[in-house]
Amino acid sequence: MILEFDGEVFRWDARTESWFFAALPEDLSAEIREIPRPARGFGSVRVAVTIGGTSWRTSIFPDGGRGAYVLPLKRSVREAEGIGDGDVVRVRVDVLDA
Repeated sequence: MILEFDGEVFRWDARTESWFFAALPEDLSAEIREIPRPARGFGSVRVAVTIGGTSWRTSIFPDGGRGAYVLPLKRSVREAEGIGDGDVVRVRVDVLDA
């Protein structure tokens, strides 16, 4: 399953580190939840992601407060694509756990 969406980048401060994420839209998150797959830690789902010219593999995680999955954006991706807090990014996600 391949999905594309625009997501706003937000920062979540945990302890001494800052983590950056983009939330998937609620409707796409609902579609992902419907996919039969083996259970993984924290409800994570393995994905391949592309933003701009950067592609990588990671996992998305459910965020109960948002009612959607969130995509972590590691520093190397943010630096390569010039992404900052509050930016809106075009994301392509290929769900691998399907």
